[in-house]
Amino acid sequence: MAKVAFIGIGVMGGPIAAHLAKAGHQMTVYNRSKAKAEHWIKEHGGVMASNPAEAAKDAQIVISCVGNDDDLSAVTMGRDGTFGAMQSGALFIDHTTVSARIARQLSVEAQGRGIHVVDAPVSGGQAGAENGQLSIMCGGSKEAFAAAEIIMSVYAARIVHVGRSGAGQTTKMCNQIAIAGVLQGLSESLRFAQASKLDLDKVYEAISGGAAQSWQMDNRWATMAKDEFDFGFAVDWMRKDLGLALEEARTNGATTPVAALVDQFYADVQLADGGRKDTSSLVTRIPRAKGQK
Repeated sequence: MAKVAFIGIGVMGGPIAAHLAKAGHQMTVYNRSKAKAEHWIKEHGGVMASNPAEAAKDAQIVISCVGNDDDLSAVTMGRDGTFGAMQSGALFIDHTTVSARIARQLSVEAQGRGIHVVDAPVSGGQAGAENGQLSIMCGGSKEAFAAAEIIMSVYAARIVHVGRSGAGQTTKMCNQIAIAGVLQGLSESLRFAQASKLDLDKVYEAISGGAAQSWQMDNRWATMAKDEFDFGFAVDWMRKDLGLALEEARTNGATTPVAALVDQFYADVQLADGGRKDTSSLVTRIPRAKGQK
């Protein structure tokens, strides 16, 4: 079993780290909120570190799952960052959804230290993390990926090596762009069905078996119809991710008009105090037909 340092044990990181502990790996964890780290250790065992560098010292594998580019930069290249403490030949896996730019930067910084790096954003949400069924898209060298795949198989159902450093992050952007368009279409379809006074359960039964079927439809149609949004991937996080995608599009020349439009729709949801609601709350910005409850 490996000595693993886990940086960031929040909604996604906590369950991922728990799978590693259950698999028998020696866990050292660090979290900005000390209380979360203490609670995790009480439940799963392991050791708590006072900073990322302390967690990474002597670790064979360091895994991060933090908030954004600045957070990732701080826990890796900051004064108490992991890179300064990691030994040559160690592996660094990042599950944060960040820019491709910082993923490439970390790869360059790590190369000079003999550290293997994989940018590995995930899809599947909190449920996927808790059930060990995440989909992981990876960027990095073949050697780094081969080492990372072994450890990630503990908590993932699908692991794909897309390409060089940064490719994992740009693939996650593809994922979020696709989801944004699907959710807008699903929202309009639901409101259309309601305006037509159709039985929503029957509509779902009829259309979910054909070309319109999607994960969002299967998992969110019923809850959207009931105005239930207190779960899942938050609007605030989706706006962060879409912002990364739109920024990358300006760099690579891609055209993403629907993603840009849906991003503004999500801004409307935020303004209505919906930032912490599930992304399916996109439907709330579409008015119901007159007379519909």
